[in-house]
Amino acid sequence: KALSHEPQVLFLDEPTAGVDVNLRKEMWEQVRRLKNTGVTIILTTHYLEEAEEMADRIGVINHGEIIVTENKNDLIKKLGRKRMILDLKKPIAEIPSTLSRWSLTLASDNLQLIYTYDSTKEENGISDLLADLSSTGIAYKDLHTKESSLEEIFIQLVRPT
Repeated sequence: KALSHEPQVLFLDEPTAGVDVNLRKEMWEQVRRLKNTGVTIILTTHYLEEAEEMADRIGVINHGEIIVTENKNDLIKKLGRKRMILDLKKPIAEIPSTLSRWSLTLASDNLQLIYTYDSTKEENGISDLLADLSSTGIAYKDLHTKESSLEEIFIQLVRPT
């Protein structure tokens, strides 16, 4: 019904709450088509993965107060973190003191080292860190990076201080 008069602005309040997977997928395809035709869509949702995929701008409301309204990509750049996770060949009991300048975190299984860095900076130190790992004798079998999700940023924003 909301689409019958071809609106320029469409308000969707929790449109996929209680909807099965197939219908949810069809609904988002329709919303994408509308967005591509220039329809402004204002969406409220608790499904942050949907907001992350669909939105251009994000507003976060906490206890009835808007605490941030921002372009999604800018918000992720400002408040998100990027992590490089190194899967070690062998577990280590602790991070050697020679690597203390890197503020590394050792995963609970002692098989991963995690380096959090600012991906907006040109010099992030990754090549120097890898060289230091090599000189320390810590071998890794794989590495991958992970950016903060919108959900992680949301939790950071609304967490009581």
